[in-house]
Amino acid sequence: MSLPNSHEALLKNRHLLTGEVALLGVTSASLLSELSDSGGIAMSEHAGVCETLRGRDNWRVGFGYDDPIFNAGAFNTLVVFLPKARAELELRLALARWLAAKDARLVLVGEKKEGIAGAVKQLKAVAPQATKVDSARHCQVWCADAVESLAGFELREWMSWTGMECAGIHLEVAGLPGIFSHGELDDGTRMLLETLSDHPLRASHILDFACGAGVIGAWLDARQKQMEQPAITVDGVDVQSQAVTCARATYRRNGVSGEIMASDGLTGVEGIWPAILSNPPFHSGVRTDMSMTERFLREVVRHLRPGGEVRLVANSFLPYEPLMKRCIGPVERLREDRRFTVYRAFRRP
Repeated sequence: MSLPNSHEALLKNRHLLTGEVALLGVTSASLLSELSDSGGIAMSEHAGVCETLRGRDNWRVGFGYDDPIFNAGAFNTLVVFLPKARAELELRLALARWLAAKDARLVLVGEKKEGIAGAVKQLKAVAPQATKVDSARHCQVWCADAVESLAGFELREWMSWTGMECAGIHLEVAGLPGIFSHGELDDGTRMLLETLSDHPLRASHILDFACGAGVIGAWLDARQKQMEQPAITVDGVDVQSQAVTCARATYRRNGVSGEIMASDGLTGVEGIWPAILSNPPFHSGVRTDMSMTERFLREVVRHLRPGGEVRLVANSFLPYEPLMKRCIGPVERLREDRRFTVYRAFRRP
């Protein structure tokens, strides 16, 4: 199996890895197979990747930035793979420095097309001694020895709160670096919420797939309360650790009832719902990737009651309507413009 370029670049420079190693931002389990002579922890913020990492000799697996397996000052080499969000790099570097033992080495690896040149400025802000040690596989590898460690690291200190309003409903929503639509209500979700105001769901138990920071569930709960309607439960599922953390925080602050689950698609989810909502992702890094949504649409019927509704918003150019019709049932376009379309489909009895 081929490795991402950044992982190949690290393997080319594996001599930099000494002692206990922390790999932050791993995206392929094959890297751990190639590094069987090393050991430590491998972290990913992606629930699916974490599952593939487990069971490797010498390597423990951490999900996200607050996994309990992390121990301060325990690692001699910290490898930071460049995340797609610039703000998340600051978070990842802070975690690395908190994990760093005395005189530890910090290695930053990233692809040129993903912005490694700009990321170096952030690296040098915390490790001015960093130097470039290699350019390979369209990547750069930077190294800083005797990096200064951080005395503490608390993920909640990186959390921010943003007030959001839609259709007369106001919410407080949590945010962390790297989360989708951090600090704002994206236009697709806004359109979906407006259709939920105009065409309410007939369900008291709902699943929000790819829930992000929990905006949809919190909005639905607040609308029920404002309309003095019976209480509802909105469960949520997301693949990203920051989203799971933020959704739980958003639910707590807004008094929402529902379970937030970490899962890659619906694979790790059990349950059947009368209504399922989604504003699904269609990017993986810098590439368009519809595979998660296509897999969701093929699997969703197993989690949907007969006659139940699936409603999702997507960019109008994405070809989801035929797949919804084939996998779920008749499809209706509730609203559309040149950018987004809101679809709903009801499961055949």
